[in-house]
Amino acid sequence: MFRPTRRAVAALMAGALFAPVAALAADAPKQIAIDWATYNPVSIILKEKGLLEKEFEKDGIKIVWVQSAGSNKALEFLNAGSIDFGSTAGSAALVAKINGNPIKSVYVYSRPEWTALVTAKDSRIAKVADLKGKRVAVTRGTDPHIFLVRALLDAGLTDKDITPVLLQHADGKAALIRGDVDAWAGLDPMMAQAEIEDGAKLFFRKPEANTWGILNVREQFLKDNPKIVQRVLAVYEEARKYSLANYDELKKGFIAVTKLPETVVDKQLKERTELTHNRIGAPQRESILAAGLALQQAGVIQPGVDVKATVDALIDDQVPLPTN
Repeated sequence: MFRPTRRAVAALMAGALFAPVAALAADAPKQIAIDWATYNPVSIILKEKGLLEKEFEKDGIKIVWVQSAGSNKALEFLNAGSIDFGSTAGSAALVAKINGNPIKSVYVYSRPEWTALVTAKDSRIAKVADLKGKRVAVTRGTDPHIFLVRALLDAGLTDKDITPVLLQHADGKAALIRGDVDAWAGLDPMMAQAEIEDGAKLFFRKPEANTWGILNVREQFLKDNPKIVQRVLAVYEEARKYSLANYDELKKGFIAVTKLPETVVDKQLKERTELTHNRIGAPQRESILAAGLALQQAGVIQPGVDVKATVDALIDDQVPLPTN
């Protein structure tokens, strides 16, 4: 019978002892890909001040920034694995989850009124019912799209009663100003710019139907790197608190990125953006659920989908956040 030598046993024990450490080191990501967006002001401060870079420098983890032009783009990037963290509206994240996008919602970066239905200054459209038979610019898979669907439903209409013109947000605004469409499901800061510079009218507003600004993470990334996700959220918190305490710097950074005038930026950041929330709790769940049930009633979500169960599967409120 083979009897291992004392040296062989020691070598085996050393291998067993150090293998998990080596495996952990090998499994640590070499980079974290995260989005920034003009509809997420906190992300601009986060990027501008290099807070994530400072946090992960000692780990040798590179931070890769990707701009999202809308929730739909952030969700596309998440689904493709191009980013690990993405900024969206809560309702958009829910629809994506229903459609098989493997994401978890883990953080609130804002409570916005970032969407309304907009028409040109000389338009005779004054209420949602006036949209029947009209061309409406909209970005599919975003909060403005969901806002439009819900507004039509409340007015006794559906998207079949209008002609949707599918454009990204900035292009939708441009189409409205040119007169190529009759109305636009708007998004700030483009919406604020259209108001101030072009006299556009927000003819239908409903702040409570704007779902929250939510940060999402790829489900596999969260599963593989729970501590890293916790650290990312802690840094996000630092940026959110800094944004609250330093409005002039937030505004300056926003202007540097968007090249928009102060009046437009103040309208978005001062009048229609609240940054005093961080945890996903009952208000966020209820808002996302209400949007999902309305979309199901409108036929956008299939009748057989358990919307509440999907909301529960989407939200992960167990990642710890700093308490101070």
